[in-house]
Amino acid sequence: MSVTTGHVKRAFKYRFHPTDVQAAELSRTFGCVRKVYNLALAARTEAWARKERVNYNQTSGMLTVWKKTEELAFLGEVSSVPLQQCLRHLQVAFTNFFGKRAKYPRFKSRKKSRKSAEYTSSGFRFRDGKLTLAKMAGPLDIVWSRPLPEGAFPSTVTVSQDAAGRWFVSLLCEDPNVVPLPAAGAAVGIDAGLDHLVTLSTGEKVANPRYERKDRARLARAQRSLARKAKGDGRNRTKARRRVARIHARIADRRRDHLHQLTTRLVRENQTLVIENLTVRNMVKNRSLARAVSDAAWREMRRMLEYKAAWYGRNLVVVDRWFPSSKLCSHCGSLAGKMPLSVRTWTCEGCGTTHDRDVNAAKNLLAAGRAVAACGAGVRPQRRTPGGQSAMKQETPRREP
Repeated sequence: MSVTTGHVKRAFKYRFHPTDVQAAELSRTFGCVRKVYNLALAARTEAWARKERVNYNQTSGMLTVWKKTEELAFLGEVSSVPLQQCLRHLQVAFTNFFGKRAKYPRFKSRKKSRKSAEYTSSGFRFRDGKLTLAKMAGPLDIVWSRPLPEGAFPSTVTVSQDAAGRWFVSLLCEDPNVVPLPAAGAAVGIDAGLDHLVTLSTGEKVANPRYERKDRARLARAQRSLARKAKGDGRNRTKARRRVARIHARIADRRRDHLHQLTTRLVRENQTLVIENLTVRNMVKNRSLARAVSDAAWREMRRMLEYKAAWYGRNLVVVDRWFPSSKLCSHCGSLAGKMPLSVRTWTCEGCGTTHDRDVNAAKNLLAAGRAVAACGAGVRPQRRTPGGQSAMKQETPRREP
């Protein structure tokens, strides 16, 4: 989801139910996309070993040669548009690698990689609410759960199938309905947690639904059943794998829906939102917390807040993760000593105020975010002064990942 001049480019995702012929054609297309991607990656890797660089135009020429060989003639039986698009995606992957923004591209696995194919405007026809893909028998039977923006025409169409066997089509359109909201005077600090998903500086606590925990027993039974099946591509193992995937999909769908409702409400009600720059990647390395942290999906919540704030003209401030929001007294500014996670309430030695740990953290995040917004400075950890009070040290804003 990106912002362009005047309009927002937004993807609208729908489920669809293909016929047997369409499903077979799409599965064949997915396989060809994966094959071309792997062939091009192998060619570029071999060239890199020889200190040579291969770009998109050269791999596009290779694709033409591959189609003429007897071994790869099947590549010509599907639409060429998604094959060209996967070469463009590979080019982007290498650009990010050389720019040190990503790791070296990896080969796509038949079983583990996402099954998808992207069509540009030359590879589909969209008329009267009916979508027909190139070399596809008839239009797709799409479940239009919500309408497209009036007058919108998709620039790209991405067809995919998830591990649960569900088929989806994503239409990228310009949405003129996404406009900045009227200015709101409210500001809120948001402290993420596990007992409560978020605690706001207003004192409100949003419960953590823990969707994975609710379905943990069902998931364990399905996984045990899968483990008992003989390894391979047998029908029983495929059915057992599909049952596990459906439970995972149910958990992910409910979690995503809850996060959308929460982040939309926060963005609509507040002009400034302040969050902490949590390093989820490091947190999930803790075996005791990894499952709970993954279920909370803090990174996904931050991603939603970022693009929705950009859509609706709100300010999202990210405070340095070393800022001691929990140990700093929001009333007098004193900095407490060590405070393990088991401590949920504490009393300040400087002023005697009793704090709820999470509410206090949210209030401190809000104060730090206002300081950042006011003077354009970042916030670094507090240092205790000789008198017991804390001193704030500021620095130029860090570039967020």
